[in-house]
Amino acid sequence: MADSERVFEVTDSNFGDEIESTTGLSMVDFWAAWCGPCRMVAPIVADLAETYSEQGLKVGKLDVDQNPGTASRFGIRSIPSILFFKDGKHVDTVVGAVPRPVLEAKINEHI
Repeated sequence: MADSERVFEVTDSNFGDEIESTTGLSMVDFWAAWCGPCRMVAPIVADLAETYSEQGLKVGKLDVDQNPGTASRFGIRSIPSILFFKDGKHVDTVVGAVPRPVLEAKINEHI
């Protein structure tokens, strides 16, 4: 469920290559199809992917129902959870359907 051409699907099998083996800032939206707040935050995530692509932000979405291994590994208990990775290392987390300025502040803090 990518809402933008700049948002890609992250899975248990590609997480290492797509997120942990990359340089720069990556933002991963942990979501599920049945989650109302996830649907609320999805357009914000997609818009941020477009806005910050020039600055190298990489944005992925991981369906927690389809990829329980990665969700479990990062202790995801509430969704949406948006995790930030800098040079492959987990550096920050935002839990819940937050307004765009909250996510934008995290991006600017780490980019």
